[in-house]
Order: sequence, then structure tokens, then C-alpha cells
Amino acid sequence: MSRASAPDWEILPQEAGPGEVILSKRNELGLLSNFSPTPFVFRGKRYASLEGFWQMMLYPEGSDDPRAAIPGIHWSYTREQVAQMTSFDAKNAGTLAEENMKKMGITWVTFEGRQFEYKPMEPGEHYRLIVAATWEKIRQNPEVEKVLLSTRDLILKPDHHQETNAPAAWHYFDILTGIRSQLQREK
Repeated sequence: MSRASAPDWEILPQEAGPGEVILSKRNELGLLSNFSPTPFVFRGKRYASLEGFWQMMLYPEGSDDPRAAIPGIHWSYTREQVAQMTSFDAKNAGTLAEENMKKMGITWVTFEGRQFEYKPMEPGEHYRLIVAATWEKIRQNPEVEKVLLSTRDLILKPDHHQETNAPAAWHYFDILTGIRSQLQREK
């Protein structure tokens, strides 16, 4: 794929520097993407992808969730529907929910009834949940673990341009690097 025909957001595999690898959705490393259809169970619930897990936190947990009762707010999907989405379907569902969050003036999400900031600069509850869910994705999908370990000691780089000052949870490549290091120590 040439740079000219790639979307503006994408960093192509051939753009990796020495000792680096781009976690591209265009090759086997795509299994490491939050977008990949790598189902896992986390705290008793099944998720179709890490992206579905991530984006479903933006949606009301039930009728008693304050987000569900605000007049004029329409939720295009249920939380359960988003949890079963992958790839850009999940991301786009999250974008719709973020638009609702802006209208409501909120910056928090929920999981198991607990509210916490969605984009904290310091790693918090959201970050811990993303790391824990990433571990489950890897543990429950042996091919994902195999692909991650195949990167050996290469520096993992994102396949898309990151926002300036992106929260720690957005740095999936760093999360995967930490998990890879622990898996290497265990082997």
C-alpha cells in the first residue's frame, strides 16, 4: 500500500524505524489491535473485541443510569449491542456516545455501576480496566499471544496518529509492551 492511497490517520507498516514494528491491521499484527474480532470473557461477560469493551462503557448500564434519563438524548445502541461489536462499528458507536457525553456535559463512563473519568491524564480506573481486559484477550486467544511474542523486543508503535497528550489508556502499544515483557519473563 502506498502512502498516497492510505487514509490520513494510518501509519503504514513500512513507516517503522529501525528496531520498531507498526501494529498494523494490514498484517498478522492486526490481531493485537483493539479492533480485531478476538472475543474474550471479562468478569463474567463476553465481549467481541477490546474496542467493543472500551466503547460500551460510554453507554448507559441500565434505566437507573443517569445518562439514560436525560431528555433529548438518543442512544443509537444498547450497551450490550456495543459490547458485541468489533472494528469501526464499535468505534463509530463510541463516537455517537461521545457526542451525547458532550451534550450532557459529562466526562465519565461506568463499569459495574462505578463512575470514573474517561480520559484522565494519570492512569486511573479506566486504564486499569483496559489493561485487565487486554490481558484477558491475550490469555483467551492463544494466537494473539503467539503474535505478540513474535515481536520479540521490537518497539511496538501504533498504526494511527495519536492525539497530542492522549491518556495512558490510548497507548495500547505501551500496554501490549508491558504485557509482552511479563509473558517473556514467564516463559
